[in-house]
Amino acid sequence: MLRLNLASRTIAIIIAFLVAGVLTTLAWLVPSMTLENGALAAGITLAACFLLVYLAFEALIFREINNIYAGLENVKRKEFRKLSNKFLFRPEPLKRMRDEIVQMAERKQQEIDELKRLQALRREFLADVSHELKTPIFAAQGFLHTVLDGDVDDEFLRQKFLTKAATSLDALDALVQDLVTISQLEKGVVRMRRQAFDLAALVRELFEQLEQKAGQRQVTLELFPPSLATEAVRVLADRNRIRQVLINLIDNAVKYGKEGGHVTVSLIESSKSVKVSVRDDGAGIPKQHQNRIFERFYRIDKSRSRDSGGSGLGLAISKHIVEAHKSTIRVHSEPGLGTTLEFKLPKPRLPQAAPAAPEAGA
Repeated sequence: MLRLNLASRTIAIIIAFLVAGVLTTLAWLVPSMTLENGALAAGITLAACFLLVYLAFEALIFREINNIYAGLENVKRKEFRKLSNKFLFRPEPLKRMRDEIVQMAERKQQEIDELKRLQALRREFLADVSHELKTPIFAAQGFLHTVLDGDVDDEFLRQKFLTKAATSLDALDALVQDLVTISQLEKGVVRMRRQAFDLAALVRELFEQLEQKAGQRQVTLELFPPSLATEAVRVLADRNRIRQVLINLIDNAVKYGKEGGHVTVSLIESSKSVKVSVRDDGAGIPKQHQNRIFERFYRIDKSRSRDSGGSGLGLAISKHIVEAHKSTIRVHSEPGLGTTLEFKLPKPRLPQAAPAAPEAGA
């Protein structure tokens, strides 16, 4: 069956031509009517039929449909008040109303899908945080109850159990502090205290701090280019927060890089910024995990990650800190070729040179 998609004006014109043609033909058969009168009758009939049919469509059908369309506009704009007449008498209101309904349905479906995704993330987060909190609590609880029950008579073992309980509680405190930090960062409560400082000196300081941990896995820490061993690289950022980011990135590179391998921190200057890269030569990160490593508690290898320590929040915190500096932390990784995490920091503006004093006698 042939379906025609015609507007109201087109339908009115077709009907008008048909009616005018019929009336003109009938009038032409009347002997007393001249050619001029027949043409005049056809014009008057055409105009009259067009107006009558078009106004009938508008009055009976399209005016009410336009009112429905105006109501949809009102709902979409969340303005629950009477709309002005500018929304009435639009061309092709049926098609416009259909398109509007489809668009609204698509937006609602996208909102529903996003809510489902957030609900799944919330359930996953609650399960992860419950497990992370339960592990140090149960460990400390077990050691303390063993000592309190008097099952350990040896003073050395008692001290050892108390030390392990204290270590578990310290891990619990660190986890809670990380949760508080990431919550404050997400809410925008924490403000970045930007100042100019030497980023190369900060990296050298962190290398000294992490030297022992790197030595346990025989990992070599390198700063690139080598000239930065004595030179300075100035950036404008929150030194304490950037220190936190670099500790997380370098510590992860040491833990998950190749044993006996290298971890390289590169500081590449451009005219307005410094690109910071932390690269290891470990196993790399598979593609399906690269977009999720910055999620809270996300672990690629859960058993290995927990054995290596850490709260699982380091990369998530680092991501928020970098984004608070108007930058983005990116991951480049290939299985077997290592992983590189990089971001950019702005350089401080150079002070403008003061105008030269005029020479004496000039």
